[in-house]
Amino acid sequence: MSMHHRIVVIGGGNAGLSVAARLRNAGQDDVAVIEPSTEHYYQPLWTLVGGGAAPRRESVRPEAQVMPQGVAWIKDSASAIEPDDHTVRLASGGEVGYDYLVVSPGLQLDWNRVPGMEEAIAGPQASSNYDYELAPKTWKLIKGMKRGTAVFTMPSGPIKCAGAPQKIAYLAADYWRQQGVLDEIRVVLVLPTPGMFGVEVFAKELDKVVERYGIEVRFNSEVTDIDPAAQAVTITDNSAHSSEQLDYTMLHVVPPQSAPDWIKHSPVAKPGDPNGYVDIDPNTLQHVRWPEIFALGDAGSSPNSKTGAAIRKQAPVVVENLLATMEHRPVNGRYEGYASCPLTTSRNTMLLAEFDYSMQPAPSIPVIDTTHERRDMWYLKRYGLPAMYWNLILKGRA
Repeated sequence: MSMHHRIVVIGGGNAGLSVAARLRNAGQDDVAVIEPSTEHYYQPLWTLVGGGAAPRRESVRPEAQVMPQGVAWIKDSASAIEPDDHTVRLASGGEVGYDYLVVSPGLQLDWNRVPGMEEAIAGPQASSNYDYELAPKTWKLIKGMKRGTAVFTMPSGPIKCAGAPQKIAYLAADYWRQQGVLDEIRVVLVLPTPGMFGVEVFAKELDKVVERYGIEVRFNSEVTDIDPAAQAVTITDNSAHSSEQLDYTMLHVVPPQSAPDWIKHSPVAKPGDPNGYVDIDPNTLQHVRWPEIFALGDAGSSPNSKTGAAIRKQAPVVVENLLATMEHRPVNGRYEGYASCPLTTSRNTMLLAEFDYSMQPAPSIPVIDTTHERRDMWYLKRYGLPAMYWNLILKGRA
């Protein structure tokens, strides 16, 4: 089976649908989206699901309901890109020809890169908010915890929503504080970074948060092995080149992440990049070798934090530059690396960390000081951002 569309978008997630909707709004009438899933997820809510602060059902809608009107939906998985032939091969054996291509397949979760991680999350004492099926289990473990050791992990390398490994630790600690059991629970947060956050003003605020809850932070460290039978993790300190073994009562893990394997093995991947990200200019988001190809979202090689907020700023740039390329005009749209990380620091406060490629604060809300924890920002995270996602972002209006 072979077909052809003027513009083909790989991926029906946040990035793909935002771009497809914007292209339709701009008058493009031959846009196809390749997406196998029948359900669409608003993943940022999974932290709140795992923390017992939101129902899981609010994070999912039928893909058919969010697919932009007038877009051809190809219900299949992409399996290869042949950029010289202008074709995308499909898992079913067919292929789709394109004049212009937008690559936004998201990331894959590499559970098997940490020995024992897959076995641990299948067992009774470990979970992960990075999986729709597991997020309610996280809350069950938090609720059932009265004493012992809770370990929260973060892998090295880029991951989607780099604040999520911390957020669940704070939601859990605040719940245990409310229940009067926090003093009986040792909370250990394992971070691969040298500080709490890459932007100093936010790092200082988070230092106060971990001190308030008495959380032990292992900096420059990651979990390199899990023994689910013994309920123990091996934590390796990459700066001291040492390891320690720690028993856990409850474990929340975040898997290493990378571009989908088929992208890694594709000509469009960045040469020499072990994570296999699509090789794009970090400002124009245009492929460095094939000008008819653009990429955005988590699988792009731009060095921003992989967040939904980044996609919100990338989508209009991709559309502007794609339309310019189609009309043989210069690509003038520029993405400056904006990302934001809504860090839930308790069950009713949030720190909205906004920054760009310069790793300096880049506030988008006038008047309000978002460099400190705020209750109004909690309502933004819980209600404002999901409403904005479903009603504006996916419709190409944000």
